[in-house]
Amino acid sequence: MSRLSDMLRTQRFDDYRFYHQSTINQTLHLISAIIFLGCYALLFTDAAIAGIVGWLAMLTRQTGHFFFEPNGYDAVNDVSNDYKEAVKVGYNQTRKIILLLVWGSAPVALYVYPTLFGLFDPPTDRFDFVRHVGTLWLAIGIGGGLARMLQLFATRDLTTGLVWAFKVLTDPFHNIALYWKSPLKLLRGELIDSSIADADWGADEVEEAPHLT
Repeated sequence: MSRLSDMLRTQRFDDYRFYHQSTINQTLHLISAIIFLGCYALLFTDAAIAGIVGWLAMLTRQTGHFFFEPNGYDAVNDVSNDYKEAVKVGYNQTRKIILLLVWGSAPVALYVYPTLFGLFDPPTDRFDFVRHVGTLWLAIGIGGGLARMLQLFATRDLTTGLVWAFKVLTDPFHNIALYWKSPLKLLRGELIDSSIADADWGADEVEEAPHLT
C-alpha cells in the first residue's frame, strides 16, 4: 500500500510542478473541479446531463492548459517542454487534441445520423438530441480514460495505469484542496505560482519522471 501511495503522490506532484504553473490555469482547474463534483452527483440521477456537465468541466481546465500554461523552457524544473510532453503519464497535448476532436465530432455525427446506427431512438425534439449528445460525450470521456489506462498497462505496467486512473477520478477533490488559494494569488498579480520552486512533497517526488516507452 505504501508503494501505491508513493506512486500516487509522485504522479500528483509531477502533474502539479510540470503542468500547472500558471495561476490562471490553477484557478480554472479549481472551477473545473467544482463542476466535476456536480457531474459526479448527476451520474446517479441523470447520466446524459452529467456527460454535458463533465465536458464543460473538461473544457474549462483544458482552456487553462492550452492558453495560459507556459509552453517554453521550464526554468523552474530545468526541463524542456518537449521533455514534459514525452514523460506525461496522462494525456499530453497531442493526445488531448485527438480526444477533443473526437468530442467535437460527436454532435456532428448525431446530426448526420440521429440514431447513430441504431444506438439511440430517433430524437423527438431538441432536448432529446441534447441528451443523446450528453450520453455520447459521457461514453467518450469514459472510453478515453479506459483507453489511456490500457495503454499504460502495455507501455508501463498495471500499477501505473491503475494509479493514474485513481488519480484522475480523485483529481477534483485534490484540485480543490491544492488550488483554493490560486484565485487570491491571481488577484495579487502573481501569474506564475512561485511556490512550485520550493515545493517538496517527499524525496521520491523530486526525482525525474522516466520516459514512457
